[in-house]
Amino acid sequence: MSIDWSADIAIANLADEPALSDELGSLIERIEKESGTPHLVLDFHEVSYVNSSNIAQLLRVRKMLEAQGRRLVLCSVTDEVMSVLVVSGLNKLFDFAPDTLTAIASVQIEDSPAP
Repeated sequence: MSIDWSADIAIANLADEPALSDELGSLIERIEKESGTPHLVLDFHEVSYVNSSNIAQLLRVRKMLEAQGRRLVLCSVTDEVMSVLVVSGLNKLFDFAPDTLTAIASVQIEDSPAP
């Protein structure tokens, strides 16, 4: 997993299992340890499936970020992963973007102060 971690937005390019569980676990640890967590964009373009453990980790990341007033955006989600999220009803809990640049732009737009 490569992570571009800045003060405002972190982008994590996730890999398929078995690495996915470890990568999400590392993100959870990092969010727990650091104060001032940035918004998080998770790039799923290499992920072909998610299991129940992965879903639990995603829900935990979402909860932790929401508690800090930060956004979680999933991008480049494959059809296989999206079908699992739709069947489980979790597609209504997460924000999605078609690609990384759109995800970043959506976070920046929502995070910018109103005129």
